[in-house]
Amino acid sequence: MNVAERVELIRELCGFEGQRSGTDAERRAANAVAERLRSPKRRVRVEPIHVHPQLGFIYALHCIAAVAASLVALLVPIAGFAALLAVAALLYLDVNGRLYVLRLLLFRRASQNVISSGAVEKADATVVICAHIDEGRAGAIYWARSIRALLSVARRLRIPTGPFQLLLALIAFGLIPLGLRAAEIDGIWVDALQFVQIVGLLLAVFLLIDLELAGIGPGANDNASGVATAVSLAAVLDADPPSRLAVWVVITGGEEPTQEGMRAFLRAHRNQLDRRSTYFINVDAVGRGTLHYETRAGWIVGYPMGGRLAELCEAIADTELDDAEELSDLTRPLRRSTAGDSLPPRLAGYQALTLTCRDEQGQVPALRTFGDEPNAIDSAALERAHAFGLELARALDRDLARR
Repeated sequence: MNVAERVELIRELCGFEGQRSGTDAERRAANAVAERLRSPKRRVRVEPIHVHPQLGFIYALHCIAAVAASLVALLVPIAGFAALLAVAALLYLDVNGRLYVLRLLLFRRASQNVISSGAVEKADATVVICAHIDEGRAGAIYWARSIRALLSVARRLRIPTGPFQLLLALIAFGLIPLGLRAAEIDGIWVDALQFVQIVGLLLAVFLLIDLELAGIGPGANDNASGVATAVSLAAVLDADPPSRLAVWVVITGGEEPTQEGMRAFLRAHRNQLDRRSTYFINVDAVGRGTLHYETRAGWIVGYPMGGRLAELCEAIADTELDDAEELSDLTRPLRRSTAGDSLPPRLAGYQALTLTCRDEQGQVPALRTFGDEPNAIDSAALERAHAFGLELARALDRDLARR
């Protein structure tokens, strides 16, 4: 697929309006991608999964539970302190996919993963090229001014800037006044600390409910661009197969509710994919901006990403110096306080990273906005991401041959 064909696939995917996790639009888009992937050299199947798409409501419940714990502390301080500590632990476990509790109070929806494995019978290693097909809602917290203001305040205060890091910090902040109450230390300043935390949690509830009720943008950059790139990479690698790599393609549903689709894929296929010889390359929002490769990511705790993949990315980026017309066009490493479909494999013990594009402020252009349209896709950015992803797969294949 050339870049014009990839742009056309982006337009086709954007035609399935409202591709929220667990919707009919997401299912139809996934089936269209499955048809694109089918070939004599590639086996394709659509695996049903179940997800909890109500991201805003899920974490609004955590905030409401934290407010309730703070109010309980007014009557029984030690009980309120214990309850708030439990809410903080549940939030951490939920975000990292370790344990779902409050999420289970909401209904599940059927979604799907499109899984395509190459026809290679024997290979030294497997590379899984993945991208998510679902789209997120365009709430007020994704307005450009909101993001810039939040990042500016967080950087000046030298606190973590990730959304779940901020939410966990807000909940954990309440442990200070509740701990003081449990120690029978009272005063107006203790009341003030508790009041500030409760107001912050209520504001978070408002923003999360607004997110859940917001509309859904076209999703051209996030993430039709990633899906089109993954499909194209599969076609190129099928035409000229690596000598030592089996190439899988996984198009996940349910990425927006903290990567439930990828977690479901790993549970279903953990016996097929050896942790020592399986590599995940996630392609996410590569249609606008400067290409980056992920070196650290995590919703709450930052994890080093990539391993050998990151080393190969660095080597490829170094070779760009000879051909670069402007230094601003060079591929760069990325440390972020958010995560995508590369995080679950990393937590499961695989080597994984994400290829993504960022603007000058370090943000995904037009993220979750109605301006994320196919006409805004930058063909040059799309082509750079495709070329880099292809070279990364080739470099991994050559690296395996040298070992």
